[in-house]
Amino acid sequence: MGKVQNVILLDDTQKDLILTNLDSNGRLSCLKAFKVARLIGLKNLQMSDACKSINVKITNCELGVFGKLEFKEFEKDIYNSIMKNYNDEKKLTCKTLWNEARPTTLRRVGSTVKKSDIEVLHCQLGCFREKLSHENKS
Repeated sequence: MGKVQNVILLDDTQKDLILTNLDSNGRLSCLKAFKVARLIGLKNLQMSDACKSINVKITNCELGVFGKLEFKEFEKDIYNSIMKNYNDEKKLTCKTLWNEARPTTLRRVGSTVKKSDIEVLHCQLGCFREKLSHENKS
């Protein structure tokens, strides 16, 4: 588990809300982490540190940076749209890519990102600042 950047002190109710949303492996999914952040009154960016403070890992990044989500095929039209909208920039923030998913779906954008040369920066949950290289994606 990564190093805690900022100590987040959680009360018992906040801890319980995190713990009741864990998957069967005892981890909090990316999507549920956004939901839990709202429920416990934290900023999305604080969730990684909050989870680390109680030894919980966030898993299954919707953009394919980490976790074991099953992704579909690369979609050239989505890739081309992203490249056009961001002047062929290959390093984009998590938030930017989530916004790109609005006209389609997050899973379609995630599938395309995972199977392309697009690099994801600055996880909205605070899990990473820069993603691993494509060779290390799992």
